Amino acid sequence: MKIKGLIVAGALATATIMSSPAHANRDYISIVGSSTVYPFATVVAEQFGKTTQFKTPKIESTGSGGGLKLFCAGVGVDHPDITNASRAIKKSEQEKCAANGIKDIVEVKIGYDGIVLANSKKADPMQLTRKDIFLALAKDVPMDGKLVPNPYMTWKDVNSALPATKIEVLGPPPTSGTRDAFVELVMEEGVEEVDMSGISDEVKEKFEPGALREDGAYVEAGENDNLIVQKLQANPDALGIFGFSFLDQNADVIQGSIIEGESPTFENIAAGKYPVSRPLFFYVKKAHVGTIPGIAEYLAEFASEKAWGPEGYLADKGMIPMPDAERKQFADDVKNLKPMAMK
Repeated sequence: MKIKGLIVAGALATATIMSSPAHANRDYISIVGSSTVYPFATVVAEQFGKTTQFKTPKIESTGSGGGLKLFCAGVGVDHPDITNASRAIKKSEQEKCAANGIKDIVEVKIGYDGIVLANSKKADPMQLTRKDIFLALAKDVPMDGKLVPNPYMTWKDVNSALPATKIEVLGPPPTSGTRDAFVELVMEEGVEEVDMSGISDEVKEKFEPGALREDGAYVEAGENDNLIVQKLQANPDALGIFGFSFLDQNADVIQGSIIEGESPTFENIAAGKYPVSRPLFFYVKKAHVGTIPGIAEYLAEFASEKAWGPEGYLADKGMIPMPDAERKQFADDVKNLKPMAMK
């Protein structure tokens, strides 16, 4: 009886994929997620649409956190098939997926990207450390043995070697994977170089170095990185935070800041020299493969050498390819639809 019950339950679960009358025949792939991965996924989707009999996937730029929230809301045609992410899925997100019936998720790392602080080419390039950036953007900073609301108004206030221009940084909102990675790779690393002597262990434990200023020095500019590029052109004193690919695509008008002596170049990121770099991913609902037309074929296109290889068209768009062994591993995972383990 138990075995029969499981078979019936499985059949019912599969039936729910196409249970919505309004969308019972969805014949295109639905993708959401990271604004950083969006241009790469868009190129693959366009190539896929041109070279196969399937429709071009519909892709929405919602931010990594926003995409995973939509992705984990349920199984079926009313929910996305794939979500792009500029950070790894969190354990809490996996648990949310599982609670909503999403049991098998295929994790696909696609390559690497650098996070840049860029400004207009009308101004001089900035040379910064992660300590400088932390002191410029943290909501609270140590001063005279206490944590105080950030008093620094100019970059020169932070470091006497920097220009006396107003601190104004345009960056992503909390739903963005770029924001998560920036906090981890810049703010949490930068605070390690700051003198915290005199501050009690109790206060240190409660301190959140990733809490950013809310007094206008840090401006949440939404998920549209192209809009940040436009604003940098209009205001040469401002800096913007986004993925390397947007710098690469707009190198005629903006330039990347040098971080701890290293420029954000394709070569430096690929070699691991540039200190602010991160992996990029997308996640697939295995339950949708074979039900929504074209998912397996889209995955095969993305995981092909002509797309994500060293000479592939994604490298031309600014994505940093994975090493050979890593590409082979994820290509095999894609081919076999290998579900990821719980964190």
